[in-house]
Amino acid sequence: MSKKQLEIATLGGGCFWCLEAVYELLEGVDMVTSGASGGHIVNPSYQDICSGNSGHAEVVQIQFEPDVTDYREILDVFFATHNPTTLNRQGNDIGSQYRSVIFYHSHKQQESAKSKISELIKNEIWENPIVTEVLPFQEFYPAENYHQKYYSKNGQQPYCKLTIDPKIAQLRSRFSHKIRKA
Repeated sequence: MSKKQLEIATLGGGCFWCLEAVYELLEGVDMVTSGASGGHIVNPSYQDICSGNSGHAEVVQIQFEPDVTDYREILDVFFATHNPTTLNRQGNDIGSQYRSVIFYHSHKQQESAKSKISELIKNEIWENPIVTEVLPFQEFYPAENYHQKYYSKNGQQPYCKLTIDPKIAQLRSRFSHKIRKA
């Protein structure tokens, strides 16, 4: 039996609980870990990140099988399930830790991200300009355990119902063919 070939994507689009819940449903995704990237403090705490002073964004790190769901499809889901036009905010979550950002792991990922953004701009998907940053990946710090698989453990919480459920509904509506089979 051959070992699965996995690729890594690191994305920030607001609260990491939202992206984690979305990507856990996607076929070909092996693992999703909530955490932080893009800052200047080593091993930041959640409080450091929430302060907005560490420079980190809340992100998810996604391990996926590119033969099942490729990086372009990962980006399609990313741009369909958050608003890339709001600087340092997603809905009621405000601060630089909630910025829209793609941390690329290779030149190919960088080119795919830039190409996807150019395509969205050309197609005038949003009325406002896209502010998603495309930056080289440097370091990932996993969030504390209580943040991992948050939605699957706390799906009835008001935040989950109001913020995450609509993102999952969007995923199911637009990408039903890519939802993991039960």
